[in-house]
Amino acid sequence: MAKFFYRMQNILDIKYKLEEQAKQEYMAVRVRLNEAMAQLDELKLRKNTYMDMYMQLVSQKLDVLEIEECKNAILLMDEYIYNQEQVVQKIERELEIAAQKMNVAMQERKIHEKLKENQFEEFLQELNQEEMKEIDQLVSYQYNNKDEQEEV
Repeated sequence: MAKFFYRMQNILDIKYKLEEQAKQEYMAVRVRLNEAMAQLDELKLRKNTYMDMYMQLVSQKLDVLEIEECKNAILLMDEYIYNQEQVVQKIERELEIAAQKMNVAMQERKIHEKLKENQFEEFLQELNQEEMKEIDQLVSYQYNNKDEQEEV
């Protein structure tokens, strides 16, 4: 029986590798985003803690120095939170780009898989035609031999 050989198999293999690389890049960016989001949540929690402490300091005996330090800490946390939100937005854009690259790689791989599948279908049809031709020849040979044997 004939063996199927896909002449663009090396391209398909490359497409598999490119898709895998795109998936890994996407996951790396996703991990970075998760870490940045966790850091942002931690900063917001710290700010809330400073806000609570500020409220307690204002409602208790007035210690101007402590209140001012707490107020400065809150302002600093606001700045950190803003910076971290910018980092998160940047990583989200990178994630979108990585997702697009991954989708393109998957589409290209699927195209080549479809081409391989179509070529395999053609191979099977050709193989089937060859088998039918051989069967026809065999039947024709047997029929002709039968006629020759009857004449003898």
